[in-house]
Amino acid sequence: MNGPADRPQPQAPDDDATGHGHHHTYVNQVFHGPLHAPQAHFGVGAPASVSAPASGTRRATGRLDTEEIDAVLYAYVEPPPFAEAAAALAADTVVVLVGPPGTGKRSGAVALLKEVADSSVYVVLSPDIDLEQLAERAFDRGVGYVLLDRMNEDAAGGGTGGARTADFDWRRVRDRVRGQGAHLVVTTVHEPGGTPPEAVRHVPWRAPDLGEVLRERLREDGCAGRAAEEAAGLMPGGCLVAEVAAAAGRIARGEEPRAVWREYGSSAAQPVRDWFAAERSPREIAEVATLAFAMGTGRRDFEALQEALEGCLAGTLADVTPAPAPAEGEAEPVPAAPGDRRRSLARNALVATEERAHGAPGRTVWVFAAPHYRQWVLEELWANHSSAFWDGVRDWLNALVAGRPDGGLHRSVASGLALLARTAFDEVADCYLRPWARGGAGPEGEFMADHVLGWICLDETLAPAALTLVRGWAHSGDPGLRSAAARAFSGQLGVRFPTDAVKRLWHLIHQGQGRPAVVGMAHLFALLADGQEDAGVVLDALVHRLRKQCAAPVATRVKVMTFDTVLAVLSVDGPGTGRPAVAALVERQPGTTARIAELWAGVLRNRPVRQAALAALRDTLHALPAVGREPGATAGRLGGALAAALPPEERTLLATALGRNEGSRRPVDPAVLTGFLTALRGGAPAGTPVLSTPSTSST
Repeated sequence: MNGPADRPQPQAPDDDATGHGHHHTYVNQVFHGPLHAPQAHFGVGAPASVSAPASGTRRATGRLDTEEIDAVLYAYVEPPPFAEAAAALAADTVVVLVGPPGTGKRSGAVALLKEVADSSVYVVLSPDIDLEQLAERAFDRGVGYVLLDRMNEDAAGGGTGGARTADFDWRRVRDRVRGQGAHLVVTTVHEPGGTPPEAVRHVPWRAPDLGEVLRERLREDGCAGRAAEEAAGLMPGGCLVAEVAAAAGRIARGEEPRAVWREYGSSAAQPVRDWFAAERSPREIAEVATLAFAMGTGRRDFEALQEALEGCLAGTLADVTPAPAPAEGEAEPVPAAPGDRRRSLARNALVATEERAHGAPGRTVWVFAAPHYRQWVLEELWANHSSAFWDGVRDWLNALVAGRPDGGLHRSVASGLALLARTAFDEVADCYLRPWARGGAGPEGEFMADHVLGWICLDETLAPAALTLVRGWAHSGDPGLRSAAARAFSGQLGVRFPTDAVKRLWHLIHQGQGRPAVVGMAHLFALLADGQEDAGVVLDALVHRLRKQCAAPVATRVKVMTFDTVLAVLSVDGPGTGRPAVAALVERQPGTTARIAELWAGVLRNRPVRQAALAALRDTLHALPAVGREPGATAGRLGGALAAALPPEERTLLATALGRNEGSRRPVDPAVLTGFLTALRGGAPAGTPVLSTPSTSST
């Protein structure tokens, strides 16, 4: 996790969502760089008490690169079930690891593949794949596959019939993987429903010896001997594997072990649990509940928010045991006047103030006394208060969202709901995400739903659940939810699961969702290209569909939408750059040039969008000097690739159109234009296939 820095806020969407001759702007909150949110505590691996600021999302599926593999297997310690799982994988080529979050199933899956299959290539599959799809997909020989956080549908249908079906499906998966010479490790938190399948071994997974994990990591980091033993002796109970790894890194860098361990395992939660175990007034409960969703708020604003929450919670925080009736002849006791809110907050052991510089003088805001308290406060609130209490919180948050909170409060509410989702995902999905996404709270609610999903996707333990939720929206009959799915798949969720996002966005385009899905595909491409992720996922899908539509003799709605989508992708600006995302991509990843050129050839030959395609191509050439050191060479590669994708007559038309450089809206640097046109006029190598659509097509 990196140092603090905020990304620019998203701009308003362009009115012309199909993008003909226009550049798209952004509606999604996406965190590729580090995000300053020290009280949010999101990140990979440690779902409860990571103490560093949240960092950007990386894809959760696809091929693991060498650095990722090395990081997963760094100082790896085999847990007790490792030998059993390795034997099952060697015998059957497929094994399932079943265990709770935080027990090291991900690293165990990669370690098993390295031990048994000795794979040099590792591919992580989407959790949004069922057994039937697994049994029908292709597996490459010698590749090790990992399917993380698979949802359990084994018992579908109930009874022994469901178990027999699951066993039959697992047998098909096993035979498919074995027959194609691959290996597959599946992880899940769910025990198989009914009778465990016999075809594939489901191994109960446990964490390795955490003391040994700590010692091994400290040893690798040059901190061994007595210091490592003392750190191990101070380790609290209840730690997760990733928490131990994070603590080891901090201790190796010189932090005091006793202070480090206060933020992990049972030590992290105990102060909050002790606070809730004491008798607490309704005001104190309202204080910590307000703070859980309004971190970093100034004193006056916080008091107003707390007062509003208390109004929504009226009656839900009263003592369960009524006060005794006064004795005969005694007067009714006079209720004590409520104390000053600010003084009450100052006495609250879970709350502290922090000075934040906004010029001179600074600004005092309310925060938790320790950043990790926030997660545990939400867990205690959820465990100790009824639906009536949470109904009041929902009413309060709905009113807050409708009031258009500023950026800081907006982020705090979103990250608070994402933290609540760790404990109560259904509550967040049913009471906030779904109603807001479908437009129940207006545009502000839609934007907040997008933002909450973005925060949820920063947590790898929650991201698969978010994928399942939004997939349901994409297939919903509700137009509002389908639009919300298009937005979600074009943001953090799409970056986390790019292949799934492209698949679902194309489903939405095909089903007539139109503008939101087209814009979503373009935004996803720009984000993947900007974050140096695999933007080729989008390019490959569009090349495949463009070839199919170019071969079609008649115009259809899907054909029109295909060309619109391709043009939107080629036109979209990179986040915050004002330059086409494709310009930076061809400069940074030359291997994508041929596919990009094929897409451009398709839209250039499609007469209804030809002028918009020419403008987009000119804009890209215009941007090349700003994105690379050798723009002429990059333009030459692009021109040569277009020469290979276009027939001779189209090359001549394109050269003529681009040659009129004077007076254009964005004139191209003469050296760049010369490099492009020289390569374009050079022609295609003999035998190079070109798109088959006639140049006179009006489709």
